Order: sequence, then structure tokens, then C-alpha cells
Amino acid sequence: MIFAHIEYLFLLLLLIPYIVWYVMKNSKKDASVQLSDVSPFEGVKKSWKLYFFHAPFVLTVIALIMMILVLARPQKTDSWQRSDMEGIDIMLAIDVSTSMLAEDLHPNRLEAAKDVAAKFISGRPTDNIGLTVFAGEAFTQCPLTVDHAVLLNLLNGVQTGLVQDGTAVGMGIANAVSRLKDSKAKSKVIILLTDGTNNRGDISPLTAADIAKTYGIRIYTIGVGTNGTAPYPYPTNLGVRYVNVPVEIDEKTLGEIAEATDGAYFRATSNTKLKEVYEEINKLEKTKLSVKEFSTRDEEYQIFALIAALCVLSIIILRNTILRRIP
Repeated sequence: MIFAHIEYLFLLLLLIPYIVWYVMKNSKKDASVQLSDVSPFEGVKKSWKLYFFHAPFVLTVIALIMMILVLARPQKTDSWQRSDMEGIDIMLAIDVSTSMLAEDLHPNRLEAAKDVAAKFISGRPTDNIGLTVFAGEAFTQCPLTVDHAVLLNLLNGVQTGLVQDGTAVGMGIANAVSRLKDSKAKSKVIILLTDGTNNRGDISPLTAADIAKTYGIRIYTIGVGTNGTAPYPYPTNLGVRYVNVPVEIDEKTLGEIAEATDGAYFRATSNTKLKEVYEEINKLEKTKLSVKEFSTRDEEYQIFALIAALCVLSIIILRNTILRRIP
């Protein structure tokens, strides 16, 4: 048993002068009635009430001890372990080209990707996570951070039109690699989400994947979009007009990127599928835990408080029954 406020135990020292005072007080008592001869009282047995004379004092001391122990908050520790959490460094690379406005996912591909990514981030509180966005070019929206409130705020601001339109998959990977290459984490991951084919940028996707591999970075690639065609909103003078456009995802290249870096390729054709993809990645990239120190504590003051209450109640009963004094 341990005490949360052990300093209160020093109050027990105050009981010593109280006990000494009581002993001295009772040892110096003079007789209230003086008799010249006590022989008539020889053989008279002492009243059993005399055995209770010091009971209130003893009960008072016990009650004070119990109250001091309650103030010190006694606790019982159930278990001790060793624990040390080691997070994973993750860069999210999200395509923000205008094709991400297609509404084969609800409300569109980009918003669906942001929603699922936000839940993924919230479920990994110990990881360093950053965000890269790319279209015709790529840039870092948020560097690696454990301040996920800031990251989620920046993710919420992601939209199309931030950079020149196009799909520079290689540039997106390269930008994410630049943020992870100096990381000391044992596990470094890029989660790349796109709905198209690489058609921009100075670095090819496979070259960027080879660079990632040299730094020990795994890449999980996600192709987002239905099979066949998808409704795409075109603004006109008469309002928004929807046109079915073909879904062109370079699954072969995305698969090769994942394979080259010991990652995996996933296809998300709906909101549900996209959610399942992130859940699968979440299982594959579990945070490593080595236990450092963990304990559970239970408050144990109740028994001491009960004893104090019983002592006070006993004093009241004795003072009003057996030890009652008549004025």
C-alpha cells in the first residue's frame, strides 16, 4: 500500500503530546470525596463501568489516526509493467488534380479521401504524420508532426486548384520521400492516393519508388475511382452539368511502385472500399510497443473512514449511556 499524500502522515506526531497530556492529567487526579476510614468499603467489587472509563480517549485516538490516514489517501497498486511506445513516420500523398472532383464517391473523390484520411490520423495518436499534395506539381502541406490537431486543420483545407493541374505521381512520391529520408524511425511509410495516370513532372513514378526503397521507405498505393465511367461536374452558364468521363487509373504502375518498396496496392471503388483500404493499412502498420512502466491504483480510504465513523459513533453512545455524567 502507498499514500498519494504521504506528508499528511506527519500529523500523527501531534497525537504524542495529546496522549502524554491525557496520561498526566489522569495520574494527578485528587479524590473528590475524602474519608477518614475506608475499611467499610473493603471487599466491595469495582463497578464494571470503570473498565470503560478510558474507552472514549482510546476511541478518539483511533478515530484521529484513521482520519489522518484518509487525508493521506491510501492506495493499492495492482500491477507494474515496462512500456515504451515507438511511433511510425507516415507521409500521406494525396492527388488534388481536378479529376478528384468526380462524384463516383460521395460527395466526391477528394472529400471522401480527406474524410477517411482524417479518421486514419485520429486513430494513430503516437505517430509522426505529414501531408503532401500533388497535381501537376507537388508540395508539402504539412511536415511530419505529432500535433495532429494542426495536421487535421491543414488536411481540411486541401482542395483542387492549389497547384497546376495534372497528375505528377513521381513528384508526389519524391516530395514525400524528402520528408522521410532523414527520419530516425525504424518504420517509414508513404500512403499515396491517386485517381489517374502520371502525365506531369520531372521524375517518373518508378524512379521515385527506387529512391524511396534506398531509404527503406514502404509505399502503399491506392487507386481511387469506380470501374468504367464516373460522373464529373462541369460548370456551365446554365449551372452544373454532369458528364460521364472514363476512369483511367494506371494500376500496373501503382502495383509496381508498391512491389518495389515492399508495400501493397489497393483499389478503392467506393467510400466503403476506401475505408476498408485504410483499415487494412492500419493493421499492416501497427505501432510497435515495448512496455516501460504501467500501474493501476485503487483508492483504499473507505475502510479507514468507516473505522473513524464507528469510533465517533461509539464515543457518542458511551457518553450518553454507560459513561453518562449527572451534573
